[in-house]
Amino acid sequence: MAKNENLHKAKDAKKDEFYTQYEDIQNELNHYEQHFRGKTVLCNCDDPFESNFCKFFLRNFNYLGLKRLICTSYGTSPVVGQQLSLFDDENEPVARGHGYVMDIREVPMANGRGVSDEDIDALLKSKRRGVKKLKGDGDFRSEECIEYLKQADIVVTNPPFSLFREYVAQLMEYDKKFLIIGNKNAITYKEIFPLIKDNKLWLGYGFRKDDAYFRIPLERATGYAPGVYNPATGLVHFRNCTWFTNLDIQKRHEELTLFKKYYGNEEDYPRYANYDAIEVSRVSDIPSDYFEEIGVPITYLDKHNPEQFEIIGGSRWMGKPMSEIAPKGSYVAGGVRFYLPVDCSQFVKVERERERERAAAQRGKLLYRCLYDRIVIRRKVQTTV
Repeated sequence: MAKNENLHKAKDAKKDEFYTQYEDIQNELNHYEQHFRGKTVLCNCDDPFESNFCKFFLRNFNYLGLKRLICTSYGTSPVVGQQLSLFDDENEPVARGHGYVMDIREVPMANGRGVSDEDIDALLKSKRRGVKKLKGDGDFRSEECIEYLKQADIVVTNPPFSLFREYVAQLMEYDKKFLIIGNKNAITYKEIFPLIKDNKLWLGYGFRKDDAYFRIPLERATGYAPGVYNPATGLVHFRNCTWFTNLDIQKRHEELTLFKKYYGNEEDYPRYANYDAIEVSRVSDIPSDYFEEIGVPITYLDKHNPEQFEIIGGSRWMGKPMSEIAPKGSYVAGGVRFYLPVDCSQFVKVERERERERAAAQRGKLLYRCLYDRIVIRRKVQTTV
């Protein structure tokens, strides 16, 4: 059994090898500069020789006023040694299968004006300041790496997608500030959504036009659909990734401008069959004169202002089972979700496409359609003093 578990872990680790581009890190971190002065930053899923997170914080160490930078690598990373042929502090060649740590408290600048690539190379190669071998494999869950986590103020990295729940749970356990990349579907995880609801975690600014491009190991460049992997650039394209954080940012205080009205346009806002709330399929259609519960797509979280709206819950947990409401065959089973009468389907065209084939099999009997995940929110009443 232990052997099988190790094989599964190795398989998952290989699938999780997505390397973030420097430009994407720069674009996101531009919004958080005020949080870093005098702080210890930990990048605990980052090979010191290869990671752009490591390179970014080395290059901006003095500009951000960091106190300390710690980068630890997972020993089985398939990119170790691809860009730099280096030796560790024991003068042994850096190789796969062993974890490494870089622990920096100072970044000298050769020209006195800024940190160059030459400065970074010299720092990494320095026996006094450079990279050291860990006792273990560098897994973020190891006792060795947890000790580094305890010493950090802010964690910034792209953690393994398959371990996202466990990774966030660890950050919460040790009460850490963080800025990390994850799959947008994580919003609906039962371990993650309560943190969003309770304002313990929220979305960052995200990738430009929601397009995320990651570098992957060459041996993984197969099996992708046309247009996902580009052999010319070596990048894989995803549209379902974003940044998660608990650092305060300006966008959380920007009020969502509401143009639409509910009263007088009730037919535009149908009620769910299995939950007492109205459907608003586009964030831009949220009415300004309605203060009861409404269901919105998860894309709403990109614009959520906790001072303007309260998050009540999610459709995965709040919808009443349709089996208690409608006869079998009158709806397409989709787990616990919100449903709308078929005659309201013009308001949710995306869901119509999703169920076209299944609905055709029950033509003439289908009365309700299952929606994608919804978040239930309620507008806060503004009080004046």
